[in-house]
Amino acid sequence: MNSSGITPLDLRIVVKPDPVEEVSKGGIVLPGTAIDKAKYAATKATLIAMGDNAFRDWGTAARKPEPGDRVLYAQYTGAREKGADGQDYVVMNDADLIAVIA
Repeated sequence: MNSSGITPLDLRIVVKPDPVEEVSKGGIVLPGTAIDKAKYAATKATLIAMGDNAFRDWGTAARKPEPGDRVLYAQYTGAREKGADGQDYVVMNDADLIAVIA
């Protein structure tokens, strides 16, 4: 069991998006609406959990992601959910992952 309390089924995965910056690079404090938009547009995350069939059809040549890996995912995909630990998570299909990143 993971700390999110979310158990993905079948081809679904759970990722924890990177936190959104609340201050711009120039030092300007961003308003709440800009932060909310950026939060849903975030595309970098950490893979937290995966369903039993996730990544099964990715073939043998592809490096299959594992929990703990840093990943890049399609923008505005999946369902946003608050975990049991109070953190924000995204539940999505495994096909919505674009890459494993360093």
